[in-house]
Amino acid sequence: MPSNKDYLNFVLEQLSGLEKIAYRQMMGEFILYYNGKIIGGIYDNRLLLKPTKAAKLLIQKPVYEKPYKGAKRMLLVEGVDNKSFLEHLFNLIYGELYN
Repeated sequence: MPSNKDYLNFVLEQLSGLEKIAYRQMMGEFILYYNGKIIGGIYDNRLLLKPTKAAKLLIQKPVYEKPYKGAKRMLLVEGVDNKSFLEHLFNLIYGELYN
């Protein structure tokens, strides 16, 4: 089931405190970028992010899901409605992967 723009717009609004958040639609889903780097995506209206060590520590009981068949597991973010948590999580993942 492809993701819908309403969910994408909700996630983007939650991330509005961060600069340089972008997305790219691909095969009915949305890849999310932070400062030009891939952080994760929206798949089947689920926010899935790269499973870094820092992200796994922040999410105390991490749940892993595959975005599509044959893909690597990613972290399912269930706290999408918590804006400060989500922005902090994006900063942690970006910092660990790209700094």
